[in-house]
Amino acid sequence: MIQLEAINRQLESSGPSDRIALTAVIDTALCVGAGGSSGSLADKPILKTASNQLVIPASQLKGRLRHECEKLTRALGWATCESPVATTMCPQRAGFDAKNPSDNDYEDRFHRTAYQVPDDDRYHCLICQLFGNPALPAKLQFSDLVCTADPDSIPEVLRPGVTINRRRRTAEERKLYFLETSPANAALTFEGTISLAPNTPTFAKALILAGLKHIHALGGSKSTGLGWLHWEAKVFENTKSEDSAWTFLGSAQASAAQTVTETATGGAQ
Repeated sequence: MIQLEAINRQLESSGPSDRIALTAVIDTALCVGAGGSSGSLADKPILKTASNQLVIPASQLKGRLRHECEKLTRALGWATCESPVATTMCPQRAGFDAKNPSDNDYEDRFHRTAYQVPDDDRYHCLICQLFGNPALPAKLQFSDLVCTADPDSIPEVLRPGVTINRRRRTAEERKLYFLETSPANAALTFEGTISLAPNTPTFAKALILAGLKHIHALGGSKSTGLGWLHWEAKVFENTKSEDSAWTFLGSAQASAAQTVTETATGGAQ
């Protein structure tokens, strides 16, 4: 069981953490629904802080970044568990053999040195080592992305929409709704940070930077053009990752071959 008090003590005793400063510029209108009424005429008002600033929740950024990093590690050949269901994540990985009946060594791919963590005899994939799972605390801490513009200078914008019947491919009657969004083409800037614990794996920054480059939109209604963004270049210029990290991420096949050899000779634990 993960205890928050123990995590806080560990963070305090390990000293200051490394941070990645994020700056996102919204290219279109942003729609991050608050899920409740806030005095607006919109059916889905936009999410704001207590000081009335527009905000993109840290949980949304973390979830989207984890998804992109998972795609990258799988493409590089690293065995990766399936989130967000706890039973299919490390260390359980329930049902993996059933989903891959033609691959008898699928679970064995997780039994490699790179998937071992201190004080735990179980195996955790690269993604879980960074973003955490039910049995392993995350090494990354995300802050909200908060708009830097003056709240009084951002007008309320209502965007109409209508529910579509997918079966009949027609608009539903009496299903008009309104979304509250930020102004379109206002180039609003949102800032936040990703904090890395002192004992974060060395490949973390390289994988995070690669994942960020795959995030082109956040919020709701992305398929209709809302929430498209770009990251300012300084995010990648000011964050240095060692060449050894890129070499490690590209060594999945060699690492897997070494694990198979050790298993066959009885060298693996």
